[in-house]
Amino acid sequence: MNQETVIELLLQSLEHERGGIKVYEAALQCVRNDDLREEFTKYLDETRNHERILTGVCEALEIDPEAPSPGREVVRTVGAALVDAMKKARAAGKPEAAEIVACECVVLAETKDHLDWELIGEIAQNGKGDGVEALKDAYDEVEDQEDEHLYHSKGWCRELWIAALGMKAVLPPPEERRHVKTAIGAARAEQGRKAR
Repeated sequence: MNQETVIELLLQSLEHERGGIKVYEAALQCVRNDDLREEFTKYLDETRNHERILTGVCEALEIDPEAPSPGREVVRTVGAALVDAMKKARAAGKPEAAEIVACECVVLAETKDHLDWELIGEIAQNGKGDGVEALKDAYDEVEDQEDEHLYHSKGWCRELWIAALGMKAVLPPPEERRHVKTAIGAARAEQGRKAR
């Protein structure tokens, strides 16, 4: 396994979790729906814990969690752009639109986050050495939460858009009601919604 790339992935993932905290804080400034506020507040708390977990993983693997890297800077820039987009949406004075922008930004952030943890799982499954156990423990603790973050946020985004388009939305979305944590479950929830 390419150790340099493993370190880069872990540093980017840590940076992304740090940016994710800021994304959720900004999103909560835009949220109007109480159920969505509750959901994003929970995800913010979990993201703070994911940041703590990844810092611990870096330390267990003797990686400086503050080490700079080119990819880390890119991740930081993307996170800041998402926060900036939400601030601009709020400033535009259309709360319903700002809420949708917040959901879109969360979905974008969670897509990268989900990929990072999927790759961490691959390293944990295929890696060798003392640090692999730390990666396995972290992955086991976080993966289901990351699935929920992505699939539920995507459902919220879709339903808020449907409502804004003047059609009948399902709020909270089916992904939320069915406690979806897999891609198959998310697809079934969306199909079930369309069958109504």
